[in-house]
Amino acid sequence: MSTVSSFQKVVSAINRIMVGLGALGLAAASLILSYSVVSRALFQANTDWQDEAAVFCLVGVTFLCAAYVQEHRHHVGISAIAAMLPVWAERWRIFFVDAIPFVFCVFFAWKSWTLWFEAFEESHTTSSAWGPPLTVPYGLMAAGMTLLSVQLLLQTLRHFITPRKVA
Repeated sequence: MSTVSSFQKVVSAINRIMVGLGALGLAAASLILSYSVVSRALFQANTDWQDEAAVFCLVGVTFLCAAYVQEHRHHVGISAIAAMLPVWAERWRIFFVDAIPFVFCVFFAWKSWTLWFEAFEESHTTSSAWGPPLTVPYGLMAAGMTLLSVQLLLQTLRHFITPRKVA
């Protein structure tokens, strides 16, 4: 078993954990928004924190589950570009489908970590009355994009390691 395959097993396990957390986050966002609607409608209660809390949950779900979606190729792929390539350029398909998105995701992860660090160092909060720390959504975004970058790297490496069948 290659090192890439072993590392992919570890990343797959992490991805499954993130999907479980994502399910909890989605359920939490649903409950928070439902509570917000009911409390406003029945009790005219102030709901200044619910929207932000739900958005934070959805940011976590979106970014933390992205690597799982990529691993199983359930995303809206870049197959249109790959389909336009001639047969002799099949090997270049990985460049368009995995390598370019990998570079983009690494840049996005890096920028997310710099945002997180800045929010942490300067104690940034949202501008609402509740004022939760911005380290939460930035950290979720950074962690999710880092996981997605690792997943894309593994998929790109697998193209070079796995021997191709010649027809």
